[in-house]
Amino acid sequence: MRPISLSQIATFLLLLSFILALALPIAWFGVGSIPLGEFRAIAIVVASLVLTYAVAFLIYRLFLSVLPLKEGELLAGSRGEFSAQVNILFYLILFNTLIRTHFLPVPLMRLIYIALGAKLGRNSYSAGVLLDPPLTFVGDNCIIGHDAVIFAHAIEGSHLALASVRIANDVTIGATAVVMSGVTIGNGAIVSAGAVVTKGTVIGPGEVWGGVPARRLKSASA
Repeated sequence: MRPISLSQIATFLLLLSFILALALPIAWFGVGSIPLGEFRAIAIVVASLVLTYAVAFLIYRLFLSVLPLKEGELLAGSRGEFSAQVNILFYLILFNTLIRTHFLPVPLMRLIYIALGAKLGRNSYSAGVLLDPPLTFVGDNCIIGHDAVIFAHAIEGSHLALASVRIANDVTIGATAVVMSGVTIGNGAIVSAGAVVTKGTVIGPGEVWGGVPARRLKSASA
């Protein structure tokens, strides 16, 4: 794994400080002023968490609007690497715990993924994990099964690359399946439970894929 530089860490900490400086006073003075009796402390803690994440989504999206994630191999010291590494820090410190919890209901997770930049079509939901929402594109009427993982990054030693994952309409991805960076999945395709779709794979419309590594089990005409 490529080391995260001091400048990248400093940038993240500066953004985190700004997030907390906005969220915590609002929670304290806003909720704290409401006469809630013995529930006041609990209400302040809950409001602080909710507002911290809400502000973090906003600051994160603003950061990516200035330094968007760049697809392709990211050279050490490049602008693209800087953005990707700060993005990784956001997930390691803030977002990973949130998106990997099974406490939040799936419809709410849809809204969180959209807030993080994922493109999710109508009636598409994920009970799994989207590790790179800004580079994840999902069409209409798709379901991503329980504990499936979709990611758009490849970290191999010191090699770091990004490639978007594009999923068309009416696609089913089974529970615990893994979909790696650069994968394209056509309309009506199915990825079986537990399958591992390796990076750069193209799954055609109506095809069924399964196995480790995933291979085509059934064509659209079969």
